[in-house]
Amino acid sequence: MDEKRKILDVIMVRAVLKAMSAEAVEAIPQNQRIDDMVVIRKFPFRIGRESRVRTVNGRLERTERPKMSDREPNNDLYLIDSGKLLNISREHLQIEKQGESYILLDRGSACGTKIEGVAVGGEDNGGQAVLKDGDVFAIGTAATPFLYRFIVLDDK
Repeated sequence: MDEKRKILDVIMVRAVLKAMSAEAVEAIPQNQRIDDMVVIRKFPFRIGRESRVRTVNGRLERTERPKMSDREPNNDLYLIDSGKLLNISREHLQIEKQGESYILLDRGSACGTKIEGVAVGGEDNGGQAVLKDGDVFAIGTAATPFLYRFIVLDDK
């Protein structure tokens, strides 16, 4: 039974991020996208901008992120920000679970994040706020297309 519990703890979905715009869907790597959602299996869950891109036929495309060492990547989700003005920092935010609460923690991003219209972080200052089930957050400036709904599935 302990082995099954360990397996469930690894594969069990705790929450999802549901993309709320076409650009938000497109920013998610295909190998992490299920329909228009990203699965969160563990906390903290870190989000940042993919900085390894190249132009192919006039479009920005993500390149493979090779694993060069045993070091963990900086983010669990690398989003492509293909706008002229960047919205997403390389290490933008993380979502943590603290007791029964979820916290969105700005990791010193330039543009910050808005949860239901309330600003968190920005100007490289960091910051944090409670993130509730169903909250929509916008990564970046007021004009950002990167909108995601946080949906809790873990009832523990």
